[in-house]
Amino acid sequence: MVEVESAPIDPAPPWVRCDRCVTLIYGKRFSRALQVCPDCGSHARLTAHQRLDQLLDPGSAQPLDHVDCVSDPLGFADTQPYPDRLLAARAATGLHEAVLCVRGTIEGRPVVVAAMDFRFLGGSLGCGVGAMITEAARTSLHSRLPLLLVTASGGARMQEGVLSLMQMAKTSQALAELDEAGILVLSLVTDPTFGGVAASFATLADVIIAEPGARLGFAGPRVIEQTIGESLPAGFQTAEFLLDHGLVDGVVPRAGLRATLAQLLSLHSGAADGPADGPADRPADRPADRPADRPADEAAAAPVEALVEAPEAPILRSAEQLPRTEAWTAVRLARHPERPTTLDYAAHLLDGFRELHGDRIAEDCPAVVGGPGRLNGRSVMLIGHQKGGDDLLERQRRKFGMPSPGGYRKTARLMRMAAKLGLPVVTLIDTPGANPGPDAERGGQAVAIAENLRLMARLPVPIVAVVTGEGGSGGALALAVADRVLICANGIYSVISPEGCAAILWKDAEAAPAAATALRVDARELLRLGIVDGVVPEPPGGAHTDHPQAALLLGRAVAAALTELEPWEPARLLSERRSRFHRFGLDSVPTAEGGAQ
Repeated sequence: MVEVESAPIDPAPPWVRCDRCVTLIYGKRFSRALQVCPDCGSHARLTAHQRLDQLLDPGSAQPLDHVDCVSDPLGFADTQPYPDRLLAARAATGLHEAVLCVRGTIEGRPVVVAAMDFRFLGGSLGCGVGAMITEAARTSLHSRLPLLLVTASGGARMQEGVLSLMQMAKTSQALAELDEAGILVLSLVTDPTFGGVAASFATLADVIIAEPGARLGFAGPRVIEQTIGESLPAGFQTAEFLLDHGLVDGVVPRAGLRATLAQLLSLHSGAADGPADGPADRPADRPADRPADRPADEAAAAPVEALVEAPEAPILRSAEQLPRTEAWTAVRLARHPERPTTLDYAAHLLDGFRELHGDRIAEDCPAVVGGPGRLNGRSVMLIGHQKGGDDLLERQRRKFGMPSPGGYRKTARLMRMAAKLGLPVVTLIDTPGANPGPDAERGGQAVAIAENLRLMARLPVPIVAVVTGEGGSGGALALAVADRVLICANGIYSVISPEGCAAILWKDAEAAPAAATALRVDARELLRLGIVDGVVPEPPGGAHTDHPQAALLLGRAVAAALTELEPWEPARLLSERRSRFHRFGLDSVPTAEGGAQ
């Protein structure tokens, strides 16, 4: 164990002004009320230390060991170098990271707690937070103690780029293992909880409770208002709104949290013998029909086998094989409206492709398409974003490839079907990101994304994901928790759009090209960082210049990846998949200059 991180001691002010009703409150009375306004009931934000002091039995907290992570993996600097921001946050909060993890008791019931602190860079999800949440889950798994997650976050940490996005997958994997081991997970949502935290571990708990007025969602209210050009209704995304829309289990005032959590913890028997590493993996039946050769369909595009003897490797696995490309050039090519869509690739590559529709609850989201087909005689389940091509009306109908919650639920339905039938899953990713509309938030977008991350983490069949164009944030990651993650040569993958990053950190949307460079969004940089396992070549000038050739190159790469994975039993698939995402943020990664860090 390590010593408790010390928090700066600030003397309690004699008077406090409520942020909501602007009433002046006597400081000691405010403290006795657990920092809840006695007039309007507004719950002020608590630090991680204050939260643990309020929830845990006195003297029971035992901090978990710190997990070392990469620091400044991108060499990121905007108006201030990222290391300077980290040092300032540590000095201001007394914390090493934006989460504090301990073992303790609540009314005598043992529990592992991970409490986030919004003061530390907005509670953003970076490699350090991902590592500590995963360590808390690992401690719960091996000690068979319930896990309590107390969330407060503005989203993923932009300064760590796609590595911060990977923490969503890593933490979701960790919670999936607790599910399988039968260990209770509780989530306490505090204000605010947005972005990558909302779309991963915050909403994957068995029971989700929220403090009054706490806001939770994937897209923040300002982003939504800018998208729809109008103000949101009062109370949108608050705990009460979430309860009305079936997204949380209850809203509990701060004074009642200890008793409520203790009651929930009593549900956990912890009766299983010994530490658990998860149940034995069920073998998945594999389709027996794997013909080595099949006749080419004369009416279809040329078969992938036509490229088997081509001198180029189907997958480029070294950054040195790729030319240096300006990041902003890659962004523009990835967004080209004439790039092939998922349905284009399906038409060129798959025999007998049958598109399936509907989430079996409420809708058929047109931004995601999928269904079974045969690639080189191998049955696969193809799922991908569908932007709509170069027709503006069709792109609008397809929501520009930004799925609704029903789109993620349709994806999950098709993946479960693939697991049932033993079919490999191939996902094609091309989306600006998650849907920023109010309907998506009402429909539980964050929950739908999080559940896909958890499902893919434990799917017992091979998964190959390819970023064919734009891989934007959680909307992309929801289809990318895979055994092999590839990217087309002119694709991009990012935690946030360059324009969004520039507006937030540079305070100038015109700085988008500089932000794209800093975020390292292009294929060469992503391969160098280890985010992707390989790069799929494109025709000269880009995939939009020659759809049939682009499809042949893509199909050749996917076939090669599936051939690697096919001999693996489910237990190995799950173990290797877990290791792939678990290492993000822990391993040394190349710096901007090419060395190791």
